[in-house]
Amino acid sequence: MNAFKAFKAQVPIAWSPNLYITLVRGIPGTRRLHRRTLEALRLHKCNRTVMRWNTPTVRGMLQQVKRLVVIETEEMYKARKQNEANHQALGAPLVVNHSPAYTSNSS
Repeated sequence: MNAFKAFKAQVPIAWSPNLYITLVRGIPGTRRLHRRTLEALRLHKCNRTVMRWNTPTVRGMLQQVKRLVVIETEEMYKARKQNEANHQALGAPLVVNHSPAYTSNSS
C-alpha cells in the first residue's frame, strides 16, 4: 500500500527511523515559505525522493508542505521499489535482428 492510499484509508503506519519524502506536486505557484522548506529538505524537482531522519524538526517541516509531498516509511519505500522492479521485469527482452535475410534464388 503506498503512502497516499494509507493516508486516505487512515491506516496506522509503523514508526520508522527514516522517512522517504517524494515531491509529487510542482513548486511554481507555491508560497515562498513552502519553497524555502522544500529547499531545506533538498527537494528541487518533482518525483525526486530524499531520505531524512524521523525527527520532530523534519516532521514539522513536512506538516508545512504536506500537500506537496508523499511521505513513506522505509518498509513502504522498499516495497514500492520492489514492485516497480518486478513490473519492469515482466516482459521478455526484445531481440531485433538487422541483418538481411538471405534468399537462395539461383535463376
